Parts: sequence; C-alpha cells; structure tokens
Amino acid sequence: MENEEKTTSPFIESSENNQLKERENVPCCCSQRWILAYTAFFGFLLVYALRVNISVGIVCMVRINDTSVSSSQQNNTDLTCVLETTKKEYDRAEFDWDKDLRSTILASFFYGYIVTQIPAGWFSDKFGGKRVFGVSMAISGLATVLLPVCARTSVILVYVMRVIVGLGTGTVFPALQSMWGRWAPPLESSKLVSVGYMGTMFGTTITFATSGVLCQYGFDNGWGSIFYLTGGLTFIWVIAWFVLTADTPAEHPRITEAEKNYIESTIEYDTHIRSGKAPWKEIIKSRALFACVVAHMCNNWQLYTLLTSLPTFMKTVLKFDIKSNGALSAVPYICQAFGAFAGGQVADILRSKGILSTTAARRLFELIAFFGTGGSLVITGFITCDNRQYAVVCLALAVGFSGLVRAGHIVNHVDFAPKYAGIMFGITNTFATIPGMIAPIVAGALTPNNTQEEWRNVFYVCAGFTVFGAIIFGTFVSGEVQDWARDHDDPPKEQQICRASSFIVPVPH
Repeated sequence: MENEEKTTSPFIESSENNQLKERENVPCCCSQRWILAYTAFFGFLLVYALRVNISVGIVCMVRINDTSVSSSQQNNTDLTCVLETTKKEYDRAEFDWDKDLRSTILASFFYGYIVTQIPAGWFSDKFGGKRVFGVSMAISGLATVLLPVCARTSVILVYVMRVIVGLGTGTVFPALQSMWGRWAPPLESSKLVSVGYMGTMFGTTITFATSGVLCQYGFDNGWGSIFYLTGGLTFIWVIAWFVLTADTPAEHPRITEAEKNYIESTIEYDTHIRSGKAPWKEIIKSRALFACVVAHMCNNWQLYTLLTSLPTFMKTVLKFDIKSNGALSAVPYICQAFGAFAGGQVADILRSKGILSTTAARRLFELIAFFGTGGSLVITGFITCDNRQYAVVCLALAVGFSGLVRAGHIVNHVDFAPKYAGIMFGITNTFATIPGMIAPIVAGALTPNNTQEEWRNVFYVCAGFTVFGAIIFGTFVSGEVQDWARDHDDPPKEQQICRASSFIVPVPH
C-alpha cells in the first residue's frame, strides 16, 4: 500500500521528510488521547464499583440461614471447610431477604441498564460523549450514596436506586465508544480501548477485595460504608473528567497541533462533523454488527453470572468466610485485567507489522477468549471444597481469558463503523444486557440447594454460550470500515491517500 501511495501522490514524495519529522513530534504516553484512556480507566473502575458493590454487600446485609449449607457440611470431611462456614460471620446483617428476593435485587440493575444504551449512543454520536458520561456518573454516584438509607426504609427503594444506577451507567460504554471513534487512530485502537476498559476489571477487583473487610470493620454497620465510599469517589472523578477530556481532538484546549493532525489524518471520516441521520437500514442488515451482538450477549452471560453470583459460590460451595470471599472473588478480575492489557497490546503489534489483518486479529482473540473461558468454567464445576485453591485458579483462568474480548468484539465497533461507534455499541450492549437480567435468576433457579452439582450446571450453561458466541463471531466478523459508515462527501481517493499517509500510518483492513 505504501508503494502505491508514493507513486500516486507527488505531494507525499515532495514532503515526506517534513512529514516524518512531524510524526516524530506526536506525543504518546502523555498525549491527550492517552490521558483520555487513563481518565476513562478510573471512570470504568468506578462504574464497576457502583455495579458490583451490591454483590458482596448483599452477602453481609442479609441474614442467610440456608439449610443446604448445614446439610452439605455434614457430608464434607474437610475440617477447614466446616470451620469457616460455622463461624458467626454476619453479626451486622439487618435484613431477612429470601433467596428469590436477593436474586431479583441483583438483577434489578439491568432493568435500568438496558433502557439507555441506544439513546446514549445516538446522543453521544450527535452531540458528544463527554457530557453523557459525566452527568450519568454523577447521577449514579448519588443513587449509590442514598442506597443504605433506602434499604432501611423499604426494599422497594433498593430496587429504585439500583435501577437508577443501571440507567446512569448504561450510558457510559456507548458514550466512550463514540469518543474513541473520534480519538483513536486505527492502529492504536486496541491499546487505547483496552486500557480504558481495564478499569472495569480493577473496579471489580478492588470492590470485591475491600468490601469483605468493610463489611466487618467499616462504618455505618459495615456494609453501609461500601456504598458511601464508592458513591463519594465517583463525585471526585466526575470533576476530573470534565476538566481533562473533550469530545473531539479539535475541541481539546491543551492538545498539540501535531497530535490533533495525526489523529484526524488517520481516522477515515471527518471528526469535525457530527453524524446526522444514522443509516438504520444498513445498520440493521450489517453482518459485522450481528457478529458483535451475538458475541457480546454470549460473553455477558458468563460475565454477569460471575459478577453477581461469584461471592455466593465462594461461600456456599467453596466455604470461604466473608473476608477471604471478597479477596478471592477479586483474584479472577486481576487476571482479566492482565488479559485485556496483553490482548490489546499484542493485537495492535500483530496488525501494525502486517502479520494479521484486523479481521483475523479480532477473530483470533475472540476465539481464544471464548474457548478458554468455557473450558475453565467446566473444570471449575468438578473441583470440590477439598481442593478449592484449584477452583480459584480455574476461575481466574476463565475470567482472565475473557479479558481478551477487549481485542475482539469490544473494539470491533470502532473498526467497521467509527463514525457510528456509539450507536453500534449501544445496540450491541442493549442486547447484551438481557443476560444480566436473566443470568442471576437462572443461576439462582439452578442452585436451590447451593450444591456443587447444581453449580456445575450453571457453568455448563455459561460454557454453552461461549461456544455459540465463538462460532457466530468467527463466521461473520469484519475489521473493514463498512461503506455505509463512511462520509458521503469523502474527498477523491488521491486526497484520502495523501491525508492518511501524512504520518506514514496505513489504515488497516
């Protein structure tokens, strides 16, 4: 491609030395596009802190007297398991919510989350994602801070607060994806997106690791401090977000001219112009979008099953006490963060060196993620409490493999429709929210007695979804910008080549 560019564009030949010098002046790690990634990292850390705090919090909020735990202990010969589950762990528990009520509380978040996905994507693409992200997080933080008071007033108010948190955080993925469609140079998209979204794993990790300790030693009866801290930190982040970020490179007050020109010259549409009417007919018929929808739904089934039910599995099957439960529930998400970071880096290296096309890279990382996750979960279902350390290892591998989807379907929207990346992600995440509404309830229904055999069926279901997702995504994935996602008034091909080559960075296909 580079040879063709040099022979068809005299402008490039005459100014190549100047362009190379200008390319060298483009900042990297401390650039505004990377500052956006770092700020997004902390934002998504808090998004997931707001999202999963209830998963551990509910374990120490509620007086759980499951007879199945006692009966399973009688048949268990491992003394350590019996000792940890016979301790008086929940002295501060205040509520008598039964198993079905707990499951519906965990699922209520997603009833709000599913509503705002597509509107947030459309609004962000048309008006900018910065305000959508920031305002939504402020609302979500407020609802989280109010949750302890609501819980002591009425369980109905708990549902309301969790739905509000879902409504607010439901906007953030489409909003940031829309911003990446205007900020991420094609050959840096995997790295930038994966670093920003790594915050989701760290948010889960830190929340799981600290919530168990807060339950026992925190203020406001322990569990209340979980919600006050996560909500309060969110307000601090919102201030930083509005100060440090901008919707587009052209609107950023502190960006260098070299970086702005670099970003705008490599993205295949005019980022100065907001999208008008979306090409809904072409969007609906898109095979690439279909691949992302299915992959996102299948990945989220196992993700949401573990996010909402992993602390319960750790307690009832592996017999960990509340402090160990929180810390060990966090271990898999450390591995997921490593998988996401490594996947993003390796994917962009393989693409930039021409070893893999964008389509092949997305397919490869998605297949590894799905088959690795499914296989590890199946193995977990056969490990008993006697060898529970190996179960933690397998769960860590399962969630670690799932981190590779950041270099698969998660970033793929920016590949095939950067101009409409917010809408694309809103559509896929709307469908992908359905598992969040159903998976916790299914897990609860499959485990009435919380036995290992029942949880094995939960993991079988998760593995089945990963296999199906791998087949569909592997068949229909595309890494090329779709015709309907380009500007209608694109300049002549020679001018596009000239602009895209000004920094000698080829556009991947």
